[in-house]
Amino acid sequence: MTVKTRLISVTQVEPVDGFELRLRFSDDSERVVDLEPELWGPVFEPLKADPDLFRQVRVDAEIGTIVWPNGADMDPDVLHGSHEPA
Repeated sequence: MTVKTRLISVTQVEPVDGFELRLRFSDDSERVVDLEPELWGPVFEPLKADPDLFRQVRVDAEIGTIVWPNGADMDPDVLHGSHEPA
């Protein structure tokens, strides 16, 4: 028996307040997520230190998730709430 898993991708992003983002997903769900607790480590610390850089977030349609100019990105399944971060 084959189980097909539907992949989730981010289709829209809008900075809201502080480190919160409003995200729309390929399943038409929408969530506001506070990423401040996740902004640690070498690639994410610059985003926490510079709110203007954080607000430059955009959707990369090729990989289906959010990205920043410094190369940071986040797993769309984690953002969607389908999985816990690794």
